[in-house]
Amino acid sequence: MFRHRRPLRAVATAAVSALILGALAFAPVTHADPGDGARWTALQDGPPKYPGVHIDWDVPITMSDGTVLKANVYRPADAAGPITERLPVVVNLTPYTKLVSNVADSMLSVPVLGDALMNFLRGFDLSGLGLGGASDLGKALPGGLARTFTVDRKLIQSGYVQVVVDVRGTGFSQGDWQVFGDREQRDGPEVVEWAARQPFSDGAVGMSGVSYSAINQLQTAERHPAGLKAIFPVVPGSDLLHDIVATGGGLGTGFLPMWLAAVDIAKLVPDVGSLLNGRFDMRWLADRIADPFTFFDYLFAALTVPSIDTIPDSLRSLIQQGSPIRDSWLGRPDTIDVPTFLYGGWHDIFSYDQTKIYRAIPLPAGEKKMIMGNTFHISSASGLGEPGAPPRLDVLQRAWFDKWLKGIDNGIDAYPPVTTWQQGGGWAAAAQFPRPDADYRRLYLNSAPSGTVAVSAHDGSLSAAPGDPARLTVAPGLATLCSQDAATGTGGITAVLDACTRDSRIAETSALTFTSAPVAAATELSGPIAVHLDTVLDATDGFWAVTLNDVAPDGRSTEWTYGQLAASLRAIDEAASTRSPGGDYTDPYPILTLDTRQPVVPGRPTVVDIGLDATDGVLQPGHRLRVDVYALDFPRSLPLRPLLNESGLRPQHVELDPSRPSWVNLPVLGAPGW
Repeated sequence: MFRHRRPLRAVATAAVSALILGALAFAPVTHADPGDGARWTALQDGPPKYPGVHIDWDVPITMSDGTVLKANVYRPADAAGPITERLPVVVNLTPYTKLVSNVADSMLSVPVLGDALMNFLRGFDLSGLGLGGASDLGKALPGGLARTFTVDRKLIQSGYVQVVVDVRGTGFSQGDWQVFGDREQRDGPEVVEWAARQPFSDGAVGMSGVSYSAINQLQTAERHPAGLKAIFPVVPGSDLLHDIVATGGGLGTGFLPMWLAAVDIAKLVPDVGSLLNGRFDMRWLADRIADPFTFFDYLFAALTVPSIDTIPDSLRSLIQQGSPIRDSWLGRPDTIDVPTFLYGGWHDIFSYDQTKIYRAIPLPAGEKKMIMGNTFHISSASGLGEPGAPPRLDVLQRAWFDKWLKGIDNGIDAYPPVTTWQQGGGWAAAAQFPRPDADYRRLYLNSAPSGTVAVSAHDGSLSAAPGDPARLTVAPGLATLCSQDAATGTGGITAVLDACTRDSRIAETSALTFTSAPVAAATELSGPIAVHLDTVLDATDGFWAVTLNDVAPDGRSTEWTYGQLAASLRAIDEAASTRSPGGDYTDPYPILTLDTRQPVVPGRPTVVDIGLDATDGVLQPGHRLRVDVYALDFPRSLPLRPLLNESGLRPQHVELDPSRPSWVNLPVLGAPGW
């Protein structure tokens, strides 16, 4: 949903980009020189240009409203002290306190210990014990996540200054934590412009960081500060309400409470050093006393308010079109005009719009890149740097900044525009996403048994034509506690158990399942997916969750993608939605406001269109496609409490009628034989 006008440069660049991608879309995709990745890795891991790192602690940066942010400034150094040469600067704005970054950096910089830990984690494998997810989590750090989340000493020692700043209201910075509010977003450009004019800076600034520190990179780039030359966001989001806060009207209960608690607790940790030397910041203390538990009032209201008419104004602003907080949580990536390298994950908490961000940025292929891994939020970068995989994140980040901040012609601009882990396959490069030859087609939900499911609410099939009339009933259940959705919704914390994360058969005991015939040849799916359901409820509201799965010949059901929607919030923003040539939705965009809420009439057929996150996958010969339909998906999400109360957690029905069919709209490449 990107409605804002682009700057003139962005418009011109978009036209050039369209011509380039139009030519590339039908041409064979070639990787950059295979030796480039090895060369970039060798450069990152080789002898440093400068032997040491000098740190200036808690450097004050005063914002235009008088609030003082605190930053640690890391500069390359030799035996005489910090290098006096002007160098490019890389900025990281973090809410997790720069103290955490410093502690992690200190551990990784211990001679021998850091390398030994990374080597151990690379070989860490518990898959034989059914704990392959734990191995994947461990491999995230050696995949480059450690250095992109914290301080990258190798980057600094190669000739960069790194500035790590506590976001306002967190760490040792003054102010109220706004969680991406407008004033907080204005801090980003002010910090970049401060960095560009410092004596240690040559005027070129990049930005790095993970998650929150990736989102504020996009927000800063959208404001075009002087000096910003490139960004490297790792697992960002841009449409935060639809991503995680209230996806389809479901509160992100698996992630938000523990995340808010972690940041709110960490921001209360005082600067002990200033206490000891008599320079304690009393403004910091006053700000923390004034707002000790940011946004917990919203969360508490969302989980406890019993009815629509008792929703407090603070929570109401989240579900009101045009409110300041809602506007601040909707990004404008179509206005970004600096080179951007984005890493995302198919099972990340922000996967809803990571591919959208990439597509919206109006830059040519050489100036924007995207890697999508088969990863959760906290396992980002897992497997990178291994044979056949893209280089580590820290390696790519160094190459990206060397190109765009230092002007080094290192070949990174020739790296494939899009690199994805094709679910069901492996790493693949493409000129664009989705793959251009995908042909949308319907598969209909059919009550006829597929014979592939041992236990579910109903074993149905997917067919090329509608089947006989039937009413299928599914009740809210808790089998999804053991599911990939539980892992996604908790950021990957529960991903350790392969029986839950890599096989949906336990969760499917609470679902209606619809399974296709096996494909005769390898069949690719690439792009967003939509499910159209004709439903009947016994209450004025209900909640639908849908997954798309790859079913192997041995019966294992692996989830590829997911979507959810509260029935009363089914109104669609047509201007922000997309449809396939036949007119079916491919990406229906729910408005999610109280003003457009449509309570359900019990017993009356009600159509809901549910968008599933975009995906890129390949069904191997003999594999089947499956759609799972749930009436609840806890712990990933819960409907807002007033909607939950209206639903009464009653059983819900899918009405299969040939005159009003239900279907899934799929972007297919190949001839599956369905």
